[in-house]
Amino acid sequence: MLKINNLNINYGGINAVRDVSFDVEEGSIITLVGANGAGKSSILRSIAGVVTPKSGTIEFCGENITGLPAEQVVKKGITLVPEGRRIFPDLTVLENIRIGAYLRKDSLDEDIKWVYDLFPRLKERSWQMAGTLSGGEQQMLAVARALMSRPKLMMMDEPSLGLAPLIVRDIFTIIKEINKQNGVTILLIEQNANMALKTADRGYVLETGVIKLEGTGAELLANEEVKKAYLGK
Repeated sequence: MLKINNLNINYGGINAVRDVSFDVEEGSIITLVGANGAGKSSILRSIAGVVTPKSGTIEFCGENITGLPAEQVVKKGITLVPEGRRIFPDLTVLENIRIGAYLRKDSLDEDIKWVYDLFPRLKERSWQMAGTLSGGEQQMLAVARALMSRPKLMMMDEPSLGLAPLIVRDIFTIIKEINKQNGVTILLIEQNANMALKTADRGYVLETGVIKLEGTGAELLANEEVKKAYLGK
């Protein structure tokens, strides 16, 4: 579904991502793991059309989408759940959800019911201002908003950041449900390497903008280098 070829991303004189290549198979959950500053978010932002890579190509469903503006990338079927949620605090939960479908012209009723079925707590808080939600509820809202564009590929930037362990488990359970029940392909970046690799079909370990290791989630969980660097073992 997604093919990244020799991607290079620069910020001024800093080469944040260097010759990164990987594939995302349709229907899979793929994770990019690494420390802060490894280049993970830069890769997602370049796919989303927020950052233009210096070189390399991004192909989605056989089409070159490198450098496309963000709204065109969304139209192609890719959404990004950004780090820090980025919900609109002074709008209601329902208004935030509807914003995720801003490019659509059809009825939203079925999809609103779908995301409320996934996140019953959001339904209970439909008319509540989003800024008054807990961190976990705001993360649920960010995911619900992203789903409203009916994505083929959903990218998630640090979905567990700042959340309590019980809420993290809930979020990852929902990620797996969205993938299995609804067929949405997931590309996930996460500092909680243990949870991410347990969830993912395949993972890539980034260090200073370069892919150092790759394998199935189970293979990387068992890798001594990964255990030492990311799992605290």
